[in-house]
Amino acid sequence: MLRGRWRTTGSALLRVIVVWAVSTLTMLVLAGALPDFRLQSGDDDSITQIGLAAAWGAGAFGLLSALVWPLLVRALLLVPALVLGLLVFFLNGSLLLLALRLVPDGRGEAAPETAVVVAAVMSAVASATSTALAVRDDEAYRRRLYRLADRRRRRQRRSAGPGREETAPGMLFLQLDGVGYEVLRAAAADGLMPTVADWLDRGHRLTSWRTDWSSQTGASQLGILHGSNFDVPAFRWYEKETGEVMVCNRPTSAAELQLRAVERTRDGGLLTLDGASRGNLFSGGADQLALVLSVSARRGRANRSRAGYFAYFSDPANAVRTALSFVAETCREIGQSVRARLRGDLPRVARAGLYPLIRAFATVVERDVVVAAVIGDMLAGRAAVYADLVAYDEVAHHSGPRGRDTEQVLARLDRSLALLSRVAEHAPRTYRIVLLSDHGQSPGETFLGRYGLTLKDLVRAGCGLPVSRRAGRTHSGAEARAAVLAALHRPVEEDEEARPGPGPDPVVLPSGNLGLISFPAMAGRATRERIERAHPALLTTLANHPGIGFLLVDGEVLGPGGAVARLAVPGEAEELLAPFGPGAAEAVRRTDAFPHVADVMVNSAYDPATGTVHAFEEQIGSHGGLGGEQGRPFLMWPTALSDPAPDLVGAEAVHGVLRRWLREADGPQVPLEDPRPEAATGGSFPSAGAPVQDENH
Repeated sequence: MLRGRWRTTGSALLRVIVVWAVSTLTMLVLAGALPDFRLQSGDDDSITQIGLAAAWGAGAFGLLSALVWPLLVRALLLVPALVLGLLVFFLNGSLLLLALRLVPDGRGEAAPETAVVVAAVMSAVASATSTALAVRDDEAYRRRLYRLADRRRRRQRRSAGPGREETAPGMLFLQLDGVGYEVLRAAAADGLMPTVADWLDRGHRLTSWRTDWSSQTGASQLGILHGSNFDVPAFRWYEKETGEVMVCNRPTSAAELQLRAVERTRDGGLLTLDGASRGNLFSGGADQLALVLSVSARRGRANRSRAGYFAYFSDPANAVRTALSFVAETCREIGQSVRARLRGDLPRVARAGLYPLIRAFATVVERDVVVAAVIGDMLAGRAAVYADLVAYDEVAHHSGPRGRDTEQVLARLDRSLALLSRVAEHAPRTYRIVLLSDHGQSPGETFLGRYGLTLKDLVRAGCGLPVSRRAGRTHSGAEARAAVLAALHRPVEEDEEARPGPGPDPVVLPSGNLGLISFPAMAGRATRERIERAHPALLTTLANHPGIGFLLVDGEVLGPGGAVARLAVPGEAEELLAPFGPGAAEAVRRTDAFPHVADVMVNSAYDPATGTVHAFEEQIGSHGGLGGEQGRPFLMWPTALSDPAPDLVGAEAVHGVLRRWLREADGPQVPLEDPRPEAATGGSFPSAGAPVQDENH
């Protein structure tokens, strides 16, 4: 025992010495290469004196980084997360200047801008050296994890009292946003995701499930985490009683939707018992929150949605490493975009402007922070963790669901899964890892690209209203953009479209290949007769357009050539909607019962032979409506858990399966007898109306 401790201490001391030596050499090289950085007091200093000055400066910088840096980060809790990421370099440079002042005889000196560069290089080299040593010394890495796990086990055994020595298995739910069932199967079979393939070979099972009509993250994740997505007809919709547009990735809307779900189910959510929610739109009732959009609208220290950023950036080496990866990913996207234009790839959408930065945020920053938070949750032994990795979804929107761009993202996601799997081996409790997705992606040329006008233009033309000569592009509502704005403390879509002005003009809102049309001047839900009386040509214009598959208008489905199917008549809608796949009619019938369903719901055309749809947003990989792989996400679980039903339909059904698995893991969730917003969501939200009873689902 004593010999093992001496060996561990000696190994740790050796690593510190090696990192110190490498940092010293790095500082010497930089002092020779940078004119504004010196480590000598005059020309007559010996090599030994310069070397000692470098060693002193490197040691002081390392010690200050370890002791002072966490305090600086905690003092900046109110700074937007991405701004903190940029401040890392300047604060790191300040620590270096302070370290140089501690060098004897005034030998250390650097210009402020040079100090920033030197500090960044020093942190990166120290991190790389430490990581390389940990990789080579695998036993040291394992011993460290075992020590952390053993401490947690001892604490749990003491708190559990006599008679309970074993900790129940924990559940780790990892959502690969937008990855469809067929995409995951192909990636595992083709070697793109060896970790997933290994899990399937050694004890996981895989199935697909069907989304609701609104096949997008807001509806799916609300149903999965909170057990109800009732009255969520799309990604965005207009509510006549308030005159506001609800948008699933707007923090205030997400908070309201979560509150409505809690009031409806009388339950806090899937994660109410020792749970953690990471990178999600909704909290799931978890107490441990990081990067959760429904709480990011709050201000002040009570806002824990960005806690993951601060925990991650508290280590300057993390910040430097992620920053370098961020720059590399930005350059990779620019290069891929240029190659796509040179090759003449079709379909194609614009990928310039801020998109390369948004993509880099989703595929690097958010991934790194979420994975780091999940690692912390597992080493802390939390009972249930639900995390969303949005990288694939963001890239697929602009590059298409299949191709080299998305293959690279899937491979990097698989490496994150492998890391989490290795950490789980050393956690203080056994973890059962469940992989799932919230929807898939359907490819296809955009409605604007194919027909030269937007859905809004077509609606205005059908209503006899003026149409702009130059077709405008419809803004994409991908989750990554909302996460970036939330990190910057910027509002999400809080412009004139959030609250349309009064008047006869229709409100037209896209949600992938699903469009919603509302008439603010018509109180309540407009009937077909009222719409045709006010706008005689509109419904015929829409139903007969080649880019539109069908319309839903007050209980009736309208198709091309005057086809009409009444939802109340068994079999009529099933026949008309058969090309859109099994369950399409039932999904439309359920949405028709929502209080906030739009006056006209528009689903784009779908080609079963190619699986393509036409998004009403600028996305060549889209989801939101019916048609193709967007409605077939996956669910993958270890064989230690019971199998779900063969035909799993709807996010609420997935919630039921996950809740059952939590019970099987001896982690029952406790429903709230009298749910309060503060208890269910970790804070107060705007009040909502009384819960609406759903007789149809």
